[in-house]
This record gives sequence, C-alpha cells and structure tokens, in this order.
Amino acid sequence: MENEILIRLAAFIGLFAVFAVIEAWLPRRQRVQSRPKRWLANWGLVLLDSASLQLMARLLPLLAVGAAHDAAEMGWGLFNQLGWPGWLEVLLAVLVLDLAIWAQHLITHKIPLLWRFHRVHHADRDFDVTTALRFHPVEILFSMLLKIGLVYLLGPAVLAVILFEIILNGTAMFNHANIRLPLALDRVLRLVLVTPDMHRVHHSTYRAEHDSNYGFSLSIWDRIFHTYVAQPKDGHEGMTIGLQWQDERPARLGWSLALPFFRK
Repeated sequence: MENEILIRLAAFIGLFAVFAVIEAWLPRRQRVQSRPKRWLANWGLVLLDSASLQLMARLLPLLAVGAAHDAAEMGWGLFNQLGWPGWLEVLLAVLVLDLAIWAQHLITHKIPLLWRFHRVHHADRDFDVTTALRFHPVEILFSMLLKIGLVYLLGPAVLAVILFEIILNGTAMFNHANIRLPLALDRVLRLVLVTPDMHRVHHSTYRAEHDSNYGFSLSIWDRIFHTYVAQPKDGHEGMTIGLQWQDERPARLGWSLALPFFRK
C-alpha cells in the first residue's frame, strides 16, 4: 500500500493531538507529577522504541506490514489458502490480531521476566495519552516479533495489518487519555471498546485490579475470559496509579530504562 508510513504517522499525530487537547480541557483526575518531566521521559521512550524498530528492520528485513506482503507473495498463512471475501478477511484478521495483543498483554503480567519490562509502562504515576506510548524498547521488540510470526501464520491482507496498527495505536491513546467521559456514554462505549475509565482500573496499584482489563481496543475479550473489573475499589479520583513502591523516579528516562533490572 502506497504511503503507508505517512498514513499511519498522520493518524497517530492527529489522534494524539485530539486526545491531548480533550484531556487538557476535560481532565478526569488531577496530575501527581509535573507534565513536562513526565512527557519528556515518555517521549524519550517513544524515540528509543522507534530507533529499536528501525534497527530491527535492518536485521529482519520485514516488520508486520512487510510480513503481510511477503506472506501474500509466498502464499503462506491461513487466509491465503481460503480465498474468502476481502471484507471478511480484513474483519477476521483485525479481530484475531486484537485477541493476540490481549493475550500478549496477559502474559506480560504472568511471566516474571516479561513483567520486569512491562512494569515500565505501569510505573507512570499519572495516566494520560502519553502513557499509551510508554514502553521499554525490549518489550516493543518482543511485541513486534510476535506480530510478525502471527502475520505469517494468518496471511492477512496488507490492508488488514495497516488498519489494525492504526486502530491499536488510536484506541490505546484513547483509553489511556485522562478524559472525563459522561458516565452514560462510558457505559455504552465499553460494551465494545475499552474506555479510559475501564483501562484506568488496570493501572491501579492493587494487584487484583492491575491483573484485569487487559484489552487495548475491544472490551469483549476481558468479558469472555472473566478478567473484567468494572470500577476501581477506591474510585477514579481516589485510586493510586502506578507501582506500590515507586516515588518520583518514573519521570526520569534513565530510571525507566533501567527499571527492568531492579530487584523489585
């Protein structure tokens, strides 16, 4: 697909700007840490993640979208054998990929080594649109390897992979945004999509709460697999976000990169 990178970048920048403006206008919670310091650390991680993926692209010529191209040319993957209508293939591929991201998120909480890297995301003491971008480069590379493998197994259309990446990035920024949605709207939206109030529960310091609501896009997986928690025990204004033992250090880039190697 021509201009794929420009399309994805435009969608990312546009959605980030929209959610950043809305959360500044209608915030759900008061901030705990200075926004400039946090954003500097979180955007620093974004730049390092991007550089890591660029390096991976040099070592492995194909990332997720390239793998879809390659699978189509080689005739590999389930969908390349079935010959189903394009619209159905795209729909099913997006659903399967979203379920895979839900499962990946689950295992990053259950496997101690993976949790060491994933807790960089959870260490953010505030919860806003930049939290959606706060991941350790090692976790980003691990996630991309899983996506590449799944794309070769499924053989989805290139369009499906691009749509999925745009949807995943957009919904992740939406459900991490510090946005005050009307409660009635939240109840309706979360029947299908993960809302900010739903995902904020996942960032609680309580173990039972951060081991719930693993979805990034669709809320149905948590309902199906009984990992859904509707509201935080202490309420959205009273709950504590982050890790139980942390202090001001999550707003520092160097500390965030070194966190997986700490004992706790």
